[in-house]
Amino acid sequence: MTVTTTRSTSTKKAIQEHSAGFVLYAVGEGAKRHYLLLRHCNGGHWGFPKGKIESGEGEVQAALREAQEESGIGAIEPVPDFRAVSAYRFFRGETLISKEVVYFLGRVCQSDIVLSQEHIESRWLVYSAAQGTLTYAEARNVLRAAEEYLRRKQAARA
Repeated sequence: MTVTTTRSTSTKKAIQEHSAGFVLYAVGEGAKRHYLLLRHCNGGHWGFPKGKIESGEGEVQAALREAQEESGIGAIEPVPDFRAVSAYRFFRGETLISKEVVYFLGRVCQSDIVLSQEHIESRWLVYSAAQGTLTYAEARNVLRAAEEYLRRKQAARA
């Protein structure tokens, strides 16, 4: 399943950036899913662990590396067949950046977080609280797609 979200307000030629990340969740008390959100030190926005895909890296490999670097979580069980793409533009100083982020979905058992220098806070939140905390609409769309995917998988098993 692939989901694409976009946010763009400028027609100016932009520098292209490609990133990958994970929507991480853990199953907590009462079998409720809790999603990991990180608060970035630049701007204080809430989102998911993600970062640039380095030369020679595949999308999943980059997403796993970034999730571990930013959260300290090394044991991630990727959920098969989930891939969401978020595309948006923003200015970094005077430079327009056109960014595409590919997100994967991963289950974790570890809830202890070790934040990188890029983040100032982390939270494990149930779906509704996570939706209310995420800063950008495209991140909320990715989370919505992940939750719907997991609900469909759960219903199919029942």
